[in-house]
Amino acid sequence: MDELDILKRDWKKQEATLPKISYDDIYKMIHKKSSSIVKWILIISIAELLFWTGLNLLIPDSYLEIYEKFNLKTFLLATQFIHYIIVIVFIYFFYKNYKAICVSENTNLLMKKIIKTRKTVNYYVYYNIIVYVLLSIILNIVMFSNPETLIEALNPGNLNIDGDKFLNIMLIVQVVTLIVMLGLLCLYYRIIYGIFLRRLSKNYKELASLEH
Repeated sequence: MDELDILKRDWKKQEATLPKISYDDIYKMIHKKSSSIVKWILIISIAELLFWTGLNLLIPDSYLEIYEKFNLKTFLLATQFIHYIIVIVFIYFFYKNYKAICVSENTNLLMKKIIKTRKTVNYYVYYNIIVYVLLSIILNIVMFSNPETLIEALNPGNLNIDGDKFLNIMLIVQVVTLIVMLGLLCLYYRIIYGIFLRRLSKNYKELASLEH
């Protein structure tokens, strides 16, 4: 049982007598917890952006040369730029939600801000998952549509290999990799952002119970 649950329990026990714990005390506690949750969502989203930016800076140019053989380098750079812009927009929305929750002065307004924050987080999660899947599918379609170029790019030593067998193996590897990475991505978002969303939902229910 956390601090808020204890506070609510004591408040209900004192309803028959002169209350020492007021409605405002519980509201302030929920308000504080909600603003803290949204602040952490903002911090983690910024940390994610910095992490992926730093990781991209460490990728050697030779990695992009493979995609250049398929005329995909410009497409990847443009997609990456647009993606960063969209992520920054989401971070801005997280910041606005945080500031809005911090200044909420009544229960109804706070409940509305919690709902809005939950929607923003869900959109952010869905966006990242959909972008990863679509980009992976597009890249693989383009590369496997040019089998000779793909074999040349992945077999720079010109080893004597069975082209069809090699492509089949690569296709299986790509599909398995996509499924595994998608699973890890969903697990990450479910654990990290799922925890915050569940806590916000709990706070919303607590506020709703105060209104009845």
